[in-house]
Amino acid sequence: MVVSAFTFVRNGLTYAYPFVESIKSLLPLVDEYIVVIGDSTDGTRDAVAAIGDAKIKIIDTVWDEQLRTGGKVFAQQANIGMDHCRPDADWLFHLQADEVLHEQDLEVLRSTLVAERNNPRIDGLLFPFIHFYGDYNHYCPTRRFHNYEIRVIRNNPAIRSYKDSMGFRKYNNPGNQDGELGMKLHAKMVSATIYHYSWARPPKKLTAKRIAFGKAYNTSDDFISELNTKEADGYSYREYDYLKVFTGTHPAVMQPVIAAQDWQFTYDPRRSNMKPKEHLLKWVEELTGKRLFSYKNYRIVRG
Repeated sequence: MVVSAFTFVRNGLTYAYPFVESIKSLLPLVDEYIVVIGDSTDGTRDAVAAIGDAKIKIIDTVWDEQLRTGGKVFAQQANIGMDHCRPDADWLFHLQADEVLHEQDLEVLRSTLVAERNNPRIDGLLFPFIHFYGDYNHYCPTRRFHNYEIRVIRNNPAIRSYKDSMGFRKYNNPGNQDGELGMKLHAKMVSATIYHYSWARPPKKLTAKRIAFGKAYNTSDDFISELNTKEADGYSYREYDYLKVFTGTHPAVMQPVIAAQDWQFTYDPRRSNMKPKEHLLKWVEELTGKRLFSYKNYRIVRG
């Protein structure tokens, strides 16, 4: 069995992405790791090279600054990574630059990849997510974040990154996805978890990241001055419906990052900005265990 991994990153140090930790967390499981590095100015490429693992293959790219709708540049970079994976790979594993695996999940993942290798019903593997918010002690379990997404896919040329790299779909014309909705993948759920740290980083670096991220969705820069005014002291971490306290353990590779936290976050449930409809759906979910009306970019295969 051959497993290839791919990711993409640009100016990861500037925006405090845990991209090095992300790569290191997955390296023990894969045979190669394709790292697509956009035209960075902060030493991101050097940081990846310094990992010093022969499995890592760096692909240098220049981002299209005119590609500013729907986050398409992210899917473009993900597809470049897929296209450079080994043609003989059975599985392609995609971790984004702010996503980390826990070492305790590697063996169950390895066993699942072996067990499902020849299962024609499975296009990919579906992972539960923990979305940290504010700091490393709180997470957001709500419908405002995806609770599951596909991060492992078969090495199938018809499968491409979907929209803004939120997940994957299968296309009749994978070389030209524009205008084609694509087909949802059939995925098996795994017990391994994706630890997502996008909303747990220094407030000023998060604001800088939000500006850079926003340029992939806005054709004009008008939003920047408003965001800089609103977040002059950095992101406030007040835009939540509700959070929960994290009582588990973080991946070992994240421990130095967590120990270096230099900002304070206090969760105040009274600041919740939930709407009446969200309160009702939360009540139903707590009562039944079912999340109604949530978007699913996949089809779950049971058994």
